[in-house]
Order: sequence, then structure tokens, then C-alpha cells
Amino acid sequence: MIHSFLMIGQSNMAGRGYAKDVPPIYDEHIKMQRNGLWQIMSEPINFDRPSAGVGLAASFAGSWRLDNEEEIGLIPCADGGTGLDDWAVGGALFENAIAQARLAQRTSLISGILWHQGENDCTPEKAEKYGEKFSVIIEALRHELSIPEVPLVIGGLGDFLPNGIFGQYFASSPLINHALEDYARTHANSYFATAKGLTANADGIHFDALSQRVLGVRYYRAFRDLKNLSEPLGDEEKILETIYKRPYTKTEKIKLLEHEFAIGNIKTNEFLAELAIISRE
Repeated sequence: MIHSFLMIGQSNMAGRGYAKDVPPIYDEHIKMQRNGLWQIMSEPINFDRPSAGVGLAASFAGSWRLDNEEEIGLIPCADGGTGLDDWAVGGALFENAIAQARLAQRTSLISGILWHQGENDCTPEKAEKYGEKFSVIIEALRHELSIPEVPLVIGGLGDFLPNGIFGQYFASSPLINHALEDYARTHANSYFATAKGLTANADGIHFDALSQRVLGVRYYRAFRDLKNLSEPLGDEEKILETIYKRPYTKTEKIKLLEHEFAIGNIKTNEFLAELAIISRE
């Protein structure tokens, strides 16, 4: 049984971290949905823009695998630069998420919803109505997919937003964070994961790759413990190190080797020699 998780929101859910800045996460039991089918996860998982990169979902899934032998599937539906109104019920993004989730339900059990959004709503007027609009979207999503009780994990916005090069547009980000936390406190099966202490790319908008890895661990802890996470964890680095150091299986080694060959990084003789070595293990 694959336990699947719906990824929705804007660019910080899709991920804009630089892959070169963190070790890869690769596990044959972590899947991502492509064209309605499951394949082994590789980043970027949520390829919404050419700038897509490392997001929080890989370390969320890696944390899941530390506690579970079952497979986990990621359903990428986030879209960068989108506001809450873009996610309105009946709109293209909402309908796409429903369609992708229904495809996933054919072969998996949706076990959670991962949401990160709010940067595009950082005005006092939008912040005031955020909780009400968000509630309508989530209630409709749960109804359409018949998942009234699955946990929803909501991530906080970065504290760095008002201080970045585009900081003038994010003066109201604390109001959005308050709305997100308030929703998690006042709605059943909803949990908040803080972004305290996390850092950004040079743009001052997107979490950098390491912060995305940490945020994924926090999302998982909120999901696993069914509790709001208002402060950083004390063991985040240890958890990530454990995920990174997991030895590859023979299948994973072959898949990675095939990838290197397919994209032209190794020659035919090198591929065959390495494949022979792996096959003898």
C-alpha cells in the first residue's frame, strides 16, 4: 500500500532550493506521481517552473521512511507565484489538484495534505480574509476527495521575508503566519509547522535547500505527532544525517547508474563495468 500526500500551495511548496547545496535523497520506496503513475522520486519533484528545485517533500518522505516500511507517494500540485484566490474552489489549480489526487487514489491511500502558501497574500486586506478563504478551499478539497479526517500540515512563512530585497512587499507576512497558526489551532486534523530560524536564497523569498530539508522534517513531526510545531526541533540535523546515510539498495544503485548513462555522464564501457560490479553484490 502506498501512502500518498497531496502537495499544494505556491513556490515554497514546489521548492526553489539549489540541489548542489544538499545531499540527494533517493529511496526506491519513495514515489512521485507523473502522468498518473508512480515512479521513484527525484528532485525537482514539483516541476512547475524551470527554476524548480529542492522542496520540503523529499525530507518529509525520508522522515516517513525512518518510521515506516511502507511506500510513500508524493502528489505534486503546487504552482509558484499563486495567491489564495488562484486556489479558489472551481479554479484551474483546485480542479487540477482534485484530478491528480483522484488518480492517486486508484493506487494509493491519501494519508495527508501538505500546504505552503501565503507569500502572495501579504497585504493587510488579504491577510484579514485569509483564514476564511482558506477554510472554504480545504473543506471543499476534503469533501471532493472524501478525506474529511486526514491530517493537513500547514507551514509558516519565513521570518526573513520583510528583510529581503523585496521586503517591501512582505510587511504583512506576520499577519499571514498568524492566520495560518490560528487555522491550525481552531480546525480539527490541522497542524502548523514553524519556519522559525530558516534561511532564504539570495532572493529573500524562497527557502534555501538546507532550510527546505529542515522544514520537511518539521512537517513530518507535526504529521506524525498530530501536534502544532511552534518551535524548531532539537534533532533536525541528526534526522537529516540519518536519511542521507541510508545505504542504497542494489535496485537503487542500478537505477542511479542507468540515469547517469541515459544523460550522457558515463560512457558505455563504464556503464557496463559498473553494472557488472553491482550485479555481483
